[in-house]
Amino acid sequence: MDFRNVQLPREIHTGKGVLNEIPNLCEKLLIPDNITIVTGPTTKKIAADYVLDLLVDKGYDVDEIIIKKGTQDTVDKVVEESKGSNAIFGIGGGRVIDVSKMAATNNKIPLISVPTTAAHDGIVSPRASIKNEDGSVSLEVDAPFALIADTGIISQAPYRFLASGYADIISNLTAVEDWKLANKLINDPYSDSAAALATLTAHTLMDQADVVRLGNCVSAEVVVKALISSGIAISIAGNSRPASGSEHKFSHALDIIAPHPALHGEQCGVGTIMMMYLQGGDWRCVRDALIKVNAPVNAKELGIDDEYIIQALLKAHTIRHERYTILGDRGLTYEAAQNIATKTKVI
Repeated sequence: MDFRNVQLPREIHTGKGVLNEIPNLCEKLLIPDNITIVTGPTTKKIAADYVLDLLVDKGYDVDEIIIKKGTQDTVDKVVEESKGSNAIFGIGGGRVIDVSKMAATNNKIPLISVPTTAAHDGIVSPRASIKNEDGSVSLEVDAPFALIADTGIISQAPYRFLASGYADIISNLTAVEDWKLANKLINDPYSDSAAALATLTAHTLMDQADVVRLGNCVSAEVVVKALISSGIAISIAGNSRPASGSEHKFSHALDIIAPHPALHGEQCGVGTIMMMYLQGGDWRCVRDALIKVNAPVNAKELGIDDEYIIQALLKAHTIRHERYTILGDRGLTYEAAQNIATKTKVI
């Protein structure tokens, strides 16, 4: 299944100040005059207003939509309001980019992904996470037509987001092991290329923990490049298997159970520690890397009660039940979940 129907961005621009390349990029990609910018209340001030001015100065007709939620209702609103547009610019964090990907796919127009944080690997992947009454659902979408990741802006975001993106990439390690297991036990289609890229990206980022923890422009560049590689692995696989396994199931369960969930990547990082223990891998090495970049490694640092961790472990196997992982079909007993969380120092 390697390299079949792989969707990749036409252009990827990373580095400090690359927002200024947007007008030339539009001209190069032959994007017509009508553009819709989708952003959030905060990211409007951080980057979207600047991009809007750049485009208007070059003669583009630009509409702006400000969103606050990543729900299907929000997607429907953006789809309707961007119907006359020739392209969508998603300028913001994960919620903004996921909604923008859905709307651009539905309207069959290109999306330019302009992340303002490096919190997760959705910036270039052909998947979108949309909130619903059961937490969230991961949907197949068209990959962004182009990516503009200004590391000058990304490095100014709270460091917590960078550490979250780091943790999301590290979770590739357990995701790939789950994928291998599913391939052996239920003949789940497997891509050597996608798995190798996802694993290499995670190991490379672990080796660069000392750089990431500085939280500067170079750190942002390192994490952004890893997020891009992980997104490309998802594109090669044709699904999110290279970057989403039992640790993501745990995170999604926490989203449902915990009154105040942490960031997606933070939860996946903690989940990776526990799932690596279950898989018989070097969970301590994962934990040490997360500690080095000041990412959460336990319930207290996530701001989540111990009991919610256990309950999420118990529920995790029911999330995306068709996706087989180390959790199996029956999941964990309460005693096993408590033991795993205790042994790995998560609780």
